[in-house]
Amino acid sequence: MVTRDAVQDEVIEFLSDPRTHGAPVERIGTHCSIVFLAGERAFKLKRAIRLPYLDYSTLALRRALCAAEVALNRRTAPALYEGTVAVTRAPDGRLALDGAGEPVEYLVAMRRFPGGALFETLARAGRLDSALVEDAARATARLHTCAEIRRDHGGRAALSWLLDTNAAAFAPAIPEVFALKDVAELGRLQRAELARHAALLDARREDGRVRRCHGDLHLRNIVLLDGRATPFDGIEFDDRLACIDVLYDLAFLLMDLAHRGLDRLANAAFNAYLEEADEAGGLALLPLFLSLRATVRAHVGAAAAALAPAADAEGQRAAARAYLGRARTCLDPVPAKLVAVGGLSGTGKTTLARAIAPAIGPPPGALVLRSDVLRKRLMGAQALERLPAHAYGSETTRRVYAEIGARAALALGAGRAVIADAVFARPEERAAIAAIAAHVGVKFQAVWLEAPLALRGPRLDQRRNDASDATAEIARLQDGYDIGAMDWPRVPATSGPGAVAVAVAVAAARLLGLSIK
Repeated sequence: MVTRDAVQDEVIEFLSDPRTHGAPVERIGTHCSIVFLAGERAFKLKRAIRLPYLDYSTLALRRALCAAEVALNRRTAPALYEGTVAVTRAPDGRLALDGAGEPVEYLVAMRRFPGGALFETLARAGRLDSALVEDAARATARLHTCAEIRRDHGGRAALSWLLDTNAAAFAPAIPEVFALKDVAELGRLQRAELARHAALLDARREDGRVRRCHGDLHLRNIVLLDGRATPFDGIEFDDRLACIDVLYDLAFLLMDLAHRGLDRLANAAFNAYLEEADEAGGLALLPLFLSLRATVRAHVGAAAAALAPAADAEGQRAAARAYLGRARTCLDPVPAKLVAVGGLSGTGKTTLARAIAPAIGPPPGALVLRSDVLRKRLMGAQALERLPAHAYGSETTRRVYAEIGARAALALGAGRAVIADAVFARPEERAAIAAIAAHVGVKFQAVWLEAPLALRGPRLDQRRNDASDATAEIARLQDGYDIGAMDWPRVPATSGPGAVAVAVAVAAARLLGLSIK
């Protein structure tokens, strides 16, 4: 319900006046808030509204929720959130910011950042890259690690409530924006998926995987601040929307990237998160989580269209319908399969794996299990921490390959595609990874990358900020390996460094029957 609030109308006029701030004012509105940008600060006003999933209808609620927004968002963006500010009325009737009179409204005060720093703006300009989305995914994983566990939320009951809430939010937009049959069919499919995974949802809640998360992690709520990806504007208004499974929190970022056609970046964020957080046990839930995130964007978009000027409304309605379509396709079954990428160090295995991963399996593409990263995890080291020589002994290496197999089996069993990225120099290692696919009952494909030592050595020595500890000296040692009979298709990886991701990926993709962008 949207109500008319005469006092808030007066406050909006006051905040829109440059004289209030001593600086020009830019105003940005959404269906539930208005942000006023003035000088080096930003002031966020919560509209006096009540919706099925949000209630800002009273001054007391807005005051409490402004304070909650500041406290919660300081977890990820402490430099951005300054605090709360009251709009006060003096005895003579004039309004002021934090004056001596009676408070008539409350605002969130923030440090202003350049509009071009938003991830959404970077994406539209073609400037959002894998390093930035990986940074955002790792920041999200760190938030999830320290966030409060909330076993009083989540599980099957919480998603059943969400489906009911979504249905109520769709109702005002039928039939003007959405066809009733499309909304009903989506709800039926989502409820069936929920029933399939009810036990897993409840088990993850009991295991502490439901936490006080961000809740609204799309590209408009991530900013490049002081050189780091910084999530902000998390949900404060309803614990039912923010105390959620951590993978449901991540799913908003993945869905938003994919919906914008940034499949490669969605896959990069997916893999970066799972390298940071051990959440592979919940991967069977990802289709439902992605579908629900698109569903939320659909009905929120319809609500925004209802408040938009006529010139903008039809475009917003079309965008809402596109999200509804994505919510449906996220549930389309896509077979899982296992792809192994082998080759001596410096042949470009990880470059290839990352290039083909977005095209394999259901969105957001394949899980990449990289031996270099798993070795560091098994040794309790950070990804960029150099390991001692004994960490590369035969027993540790055996454990690394066993870990790749176990994680691959878990993800494949959850319906995820997997790429195993390792040297696979020994015939028994190659046989073992193929056996994983046979055991789970999925298709197995492999490629073996080859390049002469003269190319591999310099590539390794030129690496920076990479989990691999391989050097040109290690490449020389590997050159003496007896790899045995090679029955994997061989792909020459002899192009220059800048072309490996193109020439090698195209050749490998052709062998694997993939279409890559």
